[in-house]
Amino acid sequence: MRSCVQFAYLLACIAYASAGLLLQQAPQCPEQYGVQAYAHPEHCDQFFLCTNGTLTVETCENGLLFDGKGAVHNHCNYHWAVDCGDRKADLTPISTPGCEYQFGIYPDSNECSTSYIKCAFGMPEQEPCTPGLVYDERIHGCNWPDLLQPFCNPEAVIGFKCPTKLPSNSQAAKFWPFPRFPVPGDCHSLITCVEGQPRLISCGEDKVFDDQSLTCEDPELVPHCGHA
Repeated sequence: MRSCVQFAYLLACIAYASAGLLLQQAPQCPEQYGVQAYAHPEHCDQFFLCTNGTLTVETCENGLLFDGKGAVHNHCNYHWAVDCGDRKADLTPISTPGCEYQFGIYPDSNECSTSYIKCAFGMPEQEPCTPGLVYDERIHGCNWPDLLQPFCNPEAVIGFKCPTKLPSNSQAAKFWPFPRFPVPGDCHSLITCVEGQPRLISCGEDKVFDDQSLTCEDPELVPHCGHA
């Protein structure tokens, strides 16, 4: 029932907008309290916004489109993440130095990099990946370096070379085929080998790495890391 009401409401909004009437004369918002956003059925870069019952027609910033899921800026999402279906979208870039679109995510180098460029309002900012990850242009985000071979060298990124053999009675061998190793001086991370290539793994905020059991434990169970 609610979806039918919203659909009828959007059709009425389009009729008013196409007639050139002020939005104050348009039908009331379906809900009078809170903030609700509704997709424009014709334009992927526009949407209807109800704020405590007040209706406005909003346009996404350059590089952004509306899908009802995005929260990059003003309810809009990066254009490459939006399926517009039959809705039209203006993807003409408005470029500034370092930014193809006013909003976007881009590589900061032609080489394997542990950071990337994030553009907002045409201003580029360098953002670091989580330690152990590198920027993957295919997903517009950070990824394991071993998934980007040969473009990336995981051993160079992590600073560790996985051994080809391990003593059968070693603690690391107990986790085969994904043996684990401590990170010198780091109580919050470990290295695990995946198909012979290293990955840096975080234990998480509330855990520390026990270099004896090679597992993440509560801090009080690992005395030398208890205050790390």
